[in-house]
Amino acid sequence: MTPTSDPHQAPSARVEGKAMLQTRLEDHVLTLTLDHPPVNAFNATLTRALQKALRRAAADKAVRAVVLTGNGKVFSAGQDLREMRAGVEAAISYRRHLQETYNPLILQLRALPKPVIAALNGPVAGAGLGIALACDLRVAVPQAQLTIGFNGIGLAPDSGVSLLLPALIGLGRATELTFTNRPLSAEEALGWGLINRIFPPERFAAETEALARQLAHGPLHAYGLTKRAFNHAVLPGLAAALDYEGHLQEIARPHPEHREGVQAFLEKRAPNFLRDGQ
Repeated sequence: MTPTSDPHQAPSARVEGKAMLQTRLEDHVLTLTLDHPPVNAFNATLTRALQKALRRAAADKAVRAVVLTGNGKVFSAGQDLREMRAGVEAAISYRRHLQETYNPLILQLRALPKPVIAALNGPVAGAGLGIALACDLRVAVPQAQLTIGFNGIGLAPDSGVSLLLPALIGLGRATELTFTNRPLSAEEALGWGLINRIFPPERFAAETEALARQLAHGPLHAYGLTKRAFNHAVLPGLAAALDYEGHLQEIARPHPEHREGVQAFLEKRAPNFLRDGQ
């Protein structure tokens, strides 16, 4: 696909002269590509850029379907933990942070009256997983792995994961994955209904684009009403769940487990949650 000259081509956010969110609109499909090397981690700038892009997508009649993917071999590792460590040291409110970043983003994805496909070009974890779960469909390469991530750094799930994950795979499976923090393979995720389709790497972009174009040429108004129906039937408590997640993260933030979990991750070692009587 070749980019077209439309307003969505304008970079939404930049870091050191490079756009962190790439946008392309063609044949009524808006492709949003996370481009924050090396692992497309979310920071405040990238999150705001994605919020802005989704607002524009909602208002633009030329956009009839959205694909969210990542550049490189990783979809997203979730929250940028270097930014998180700075927040821990500065005693920044995690609840306020969620209220300004992931909570509205998750609600935007669910409220957007157009199909949204998360194209998992590689591993996804943490808040990145929450964003993928909030999309309508998920497709993946065979190498994609899904990791909950939150307990591994001493936090409870947020970004809607506390509701969306059990809704998709059941409470027992969701609890096991969260407690053990084991990566879930794309094949297993497909069997559990967590993703919809697996495409070979060499055809991943083309197959994803074909699916998105199919949806873009479908009954858009009916799609929007269907999303409203599913939100009402299955996710009526999403806003409340997001708010409660923020409350729990505010409790978790000052605990030694969280500080140890973040430090261990940055030092690329296993966390020692028994340290200092934790």
